[in-house]
Amino acid sequence: MGVGLDEVDRKIIELMRLDARRSYQSIGKELGVSEGTVRKRVKRLIEAGVIKRFTIEVEKPQQVQAISMISVDPSVPTPTVAEKLARVKGVEKVYEITGEYDALVVISMDSISELNRCIEEIRMIQGVRETNTAMVLRVVTSPTQLAG
Repeated sequence: MGVGLDEVDRKIIELMRLDARRSYQSIGKELGVSEGTVRKRVKRLIEAGVIKRFTIEVEKPQQVQAISMISVDPSVPTPTVAEKLARVKGVEKVYEITGEYDALVVISMDSISELNRCIEEIRMIQGVRETNTAMVLRVVTSPTQLAG
């Protein structure tokens, strides 16, 4: 990020994370700044690449979610394996990480049998040495800390 973020920028970003459709006027009112100030700051944050996209999150009924930690064979570059992981049906996100594992994969499928198929496909990728998968039982979203 080549742009310095002040407290107002951070609060704008946090409010938009909670509701990207929220009006600039509403954000300005909550933060004690004008709608024009919010509009200019959002435009600057977009141009600077801090805000990359606006998106929606849809709850998928009866989805089975899992997180799989992947060890990659040192003879295969982790970015190569990560690209292959991202193409597996059901994989929502792939994180290259540090520590005991080299990648973390977020999986979302319609059934446990589909989840098993997905994990087996992941295990077949050249360079995947080991997987450690945990089923998601519940997702708890933390409340936003906007207090200055």
